[in-house]
Amino acid sequence: MLTEIDMRSTLREKLGADIEDYVILGACNPPLAHRAMQADRTIGLLLPCNVVVRTEGPHSTVVQAMDPQVMMELSDAPELRGMADEAAARLRAALDGLSA
Repeated sequence: MLTEIDMRSTLREKLGADIEDYVILGACNPPLAHRAMQADRTIGLLLPCNVVVRTEGPHSTVVQAMDPQVMMELSDAPELRGMADEAAARLRAALDGLSA
């Protein structure tokens, strides 16, 4: 993880708003990110890949992640396809490990 944003704490502090536990994690594989940025400098707008961890109800935690394939829809760089595939596989494996 590169970054962690505690939305509950931030919104409470800045707005006085109260929401459920809600954390945004900035996940990134530095070698993949470097390769992607070499292929398309604008891809930095999509990095790091965000993962959301939030509570839903009193006894449930939800983990959500953006599909790295979205990069392919927003870039004209064909060399990103392989990187997006690799990132998606790594992210899918990490998420699958959470449900085990």
